[in-house]
Amino acid sequence: MPLGFVLHARNRAHRPLPEAPLPRPDRFLMMTVALVLILIWGTTWAAIRIGLEGIPPFTGVALRFAIASAVLLVVAFLARVPLGRSRLERRLWLVNTAFTFCASYGIVYWCEQYVPSGITAVLFATFPLFVALLAHFTLPGERLTLRGGGGILLGFAGVGVIYSEDFASMGGAKMAVASAVMLASPVVSALATVAVKRWGKEVHPLSISAVPMGLAAIIMAAVALATERDLPISFNATSLGALLYLALLGSAVSFSLWYWLLSHASATRVSLISYLNPVVAVGVGVLLLHEPFTLRILAGSALVVSGVALAVHRRAIPPPGE
Repeated sequence: MPLGFVLHARNRAHRPLPEAPLPRPDRFLMMTVALVLILIWGTTWAAIRIGLEGIPPFTGVALRFAIASAVLLVVAFLARVPLGRSRLERRLWLVNTAFTFCASYGIVYWCEQYVPSGITAVLFATFPLFVALLAHFTLPGERLTLRGGGGILLGFAGVGVIYSEDFASMGGAKMAVASAVMLASPVVSALATVAVKRWGKEVHPLSISAVPMGLAAIIMAAVALATERDLPISFNATSLGALLYLALLGSAVSFSLWYWLLSHASATRVSLISYLNPVVAVGVGVLLLHEPFTLRILAGSALVVSGVALAVHRRAIPPPGE
């Protein structure tokens, strides 16, 4: 995670008087963080699919966030980050727990039992569209512009091209049903993202991620106990490797970076990262998991990249307040 906000938290704990706000990070740093998130989250879809070969979905979610939360809570303790100081902060914990980590990831893990990882990532790429629509009505200064809206719609058209594949012939009837269910994941994630952007400006990124992950781990463990107690679990090198990758890089590191980036840029622009994730995910799925790759997937991916290029023309991430 960026060193700046860790040091900021440590210094704040020792100063009795309010301190001046931190200077805005430069564009290069923010672009670098965005690129790191694209690379990490573009590969997590395949890692989830690999992990499911040994660990049932809800059990996998619980273990992933238990490990990630433990790591982040240790970091928060060492950095002396205060947690739960306000009622608003604690409410955001509940929002993130319910929508981001329980509902969204529970849906993703369940769906990836039947849907190829690349296509799952593509379906989640509708996330920026829902963020943009919600932000337009709820976040000051984030009203849709003609260019931004056009870029988002072009990217969504690319998702539609890929979605037009005959899922039933590629993976059977279960794949078609799971693909439809998958579309609920970006909706609930968008709700949580807009809520954090609107009310979480003064809340430390570690607080918004570490505590909700821990709560989600407890809830999903209960769900797993109720629904997966009879399913076999295989903790082999492959499944453990995927679990640790998802917990450490895919959760602890990436969500800390995500909430840091969200605090410095508009929710709509940051959410556009999700348009590039499928491009990475499709490539990884084809190369490592031998998932299907067709001309429609190629054409749809090209439209997705074009939509991002249009939406982020000149400035990929705007300064705060824009």
